[in-house]
Amino acid sequence: MTRLAARGAAVLALLLIAVAFLGPFLWVLIASVQPDATLSATPTPTFSLDNFEAVLTWETIILPLINSIVISGSTAILTVLVSGLAAYPLSRYQLRYRRHLMLTLLFTTGLPVTAILVPVYAMFFRFNLYGSVPAMVLFLTASSLPFSIWMMKNFMDGVPVSLEEAAWVDGAGWVRSLTAVVGPLMAPGAVVVAIFVFVGQWGNFFAPFVLLDTPEKQPAAVTVYTFFSEYGQVAYGQLAAFSILYTAPAVVLYVAVNKYLTGAFNFAGSVKG
Repeated sequence: MTRLAARGAAVLALLLIAVAFLGPFLWVLIASVQPDATLSATPTPTFSLDNFEAVLTWETIILPLINSIVISGSTAILTVLVSGLAAYPLSRYQLRYRRHLMLTLLFTTGLPVTAILVPVYAMFFRFNLYGSVPAMVLFLTASSLPFSIWMMKNFMDGVPVSLEEAAWVDGAGWVRSLTAVVGPLMAPGAVVVAIFVFVGQWGNFFAPFVLLDTPEKQPAAVTVYTFFSEYGQVAYGQLAAFSILYTAPAVVLYVAVNKYLTGAFNFAGSVKG
């Protein structure tokens, strides 16, 4: 009886969590197809695509989405490359202060990026980098590296060293073994890190808002702010339609690489006795 009650409580808790997540999502779906949507988003027989037509413009959604893809994609690619190179010696070599370095990386993951934006903002102005998209990508990459290195190192620990040793016997150097042996086996882990960084930067609002000077350079996460007027009025229908279009690329990317996220590493049979 106790086990049945515990199972019922667990099911109830899961249902409450599901409702908490589905509630806002249903509001977005309903409000996006209502021409006069309000905060309540009550279902009505009225159906219209006027909200999507209003936001499907170059300035409102297309250019911001392109900026989001460029910023988030560049940050993810740079982070994967740098974190992979940083994780290799941490995983393969017995460094003297490796444990201290890993603990430092773990500590820095808990520091909010917003806490350092003021000095970063001053530094951007000092070196004439304010408004530079490449400079902001480098900053976002640096802020994403601590946790990415930690994850990449754990993934790299799963690659057998014996595979690299076999490559070394055949005359390959560490660069060749890293690109030809470790790299392909690390592909699922690299995809996980890339998706983690991409999704994190896709929703980043504060850093682009502070470091980019013109709306033409800002991503969609900042553009959503334009639906809130200075008098507190909100275009709820257009905001809902924009939210659906804004989240679509991230969802499509996740579905496209889902096999890498759900698949586990399997090195069985890679080393023959």
